[in-house]
Amino acid sequence: MRAVISIGGSVLVPGLDPARVRAYADAVESLDADGHTLGTVVGGGPSAREYISTARELGANEIELDQLGIGVTRLNARLLVAALGERAAPAPPEDYETGREAIQRGDIPVLGGTVAGQTTDAVSAAFAEYVNADLLVYATSVSGVYDADPDADPEATKYDELAASDLVGLIADMEMDAGSNAPVDLLAAKIVQRSGIRTIVLDGDDPERVERAVRTGEHDGTDVVPADANGAPAEWDE
Repeated sequence: MRAVISIGGSVLVPGLDPARVRAYADAVESLDADGHTLGTVVGGGPSAREYISTARELGANEIELDQLGIGVTRLNARLLVAALGERAAPAPPEDYETGREAIQRGDIPVLGGTVAGQTTDAVSAAFAEYVNADLLVYATSVSGVYDADPDADPEATKYDELAASDLVGLIADMEMDAGSNAPVDLLAAKIVQRSGIRTIVLDGDDPERVERAVRTGEHDGTDVVPADANGAPAEWDE
């Protein structure tokens, strides 16, 4: 299976804990050893938000803030590169073509951000589409996709499965509600819908959940199913 794993910065590096990064590297290496073709994307997390907030107070414009955020995602990505060692491409690819070339060489690319105006949610979806992935997994700080912001609404209900088109509508409604926390952003949801790639959104606190989801399709998150899906991937039936 060819899979792209999107690891939120708040999941990989809520603090600079080498054991946590190592655990994610171990999960990726285990899937790699099983023969899965992998790409990864790492977000900025709390560090990026702190840098952006500070730079905004110092008068940085929005493009400068985006570039700062991209820089932090690439620093986070380098931590995973260090943990993966020789299995990783030596530096975070700065564009999709370089990431695909790494996969073609047999390396595991670890991307951060790429261009201003795109979150790593969108980068993950676009990269998955670019490399024709079979599966996209979002390892997030929430346990799946809900019908409302679970941080704001204690009665929010989690979806076990929903169509990609429904995800777009749901995220659009959430983003209109100022302050709501969507599991992925709207651009990412639209790319998921366009690409037709099966997507899983899950709680990435334990990297073994991500490993199990890729290997078997079993998880406690949300399956985002493309419109023309003809059952689960064949690898999950083995």
